[in-house]
Amino acid sequence: MNWLVERVCVALLVLLVLDVWLGVLVRYVIPLPLTFTEELARYLMIWMALLAVSSGIAHREHIGVEFIFSRLPAPVRRWLAIAFDVIAFAFFAALFFYGIGFAVKGFSRLTMIYQIPKGWPFMGVPLAALMACLQLLLVGIHDAFAERAPKSTGASLPPMDEEI
Repeated sequence: MNWLVERVCVALLVLLVLDVWLGVLVRYVIPLPLTFTEELARYLMIWMALLAVSSGIAHREHIGVEFIFSRLPAPVRRWLAIAFDVIAFAFFAALFFYGIGFAVKGFSRLTMIYQIPKGWPFMGVPLAALMACLQLLLVGIHDAFAERAPKSTGASLPPMDEEI
């Protein structure tokens, strides 16, 4: 799942860069009346950032209290990691629930340039929250049944007992 999310985020980033470059070109180099680039860039950036959250969760790059976490004994670290996962799952589940209502209400309003229902861009919120919940569920299962407790809350952070 994370493999797919990362590729979608890269594709959205490529589209975002191309869109911004097109916007710069039509504004300062080639005077064309293309007004859609700014709105498209906004929606591409929001979707990319929201979807990237689940990738961060899969890599354990989400927020954690590393200073305290890495100094605790292994059994406590395991249960604390699971507690972090449960709290984050509750947050993203609530975001999913309320995000659906937000997106449904958005279908009654139109975007400024495209004149499409705002519900389509707003669908990024519940979709990203659902992906985050799925990633948290998988990470939580891994934390509960792994042989060893996690040494840190972030995959990129070295444990405190190793040299940087």
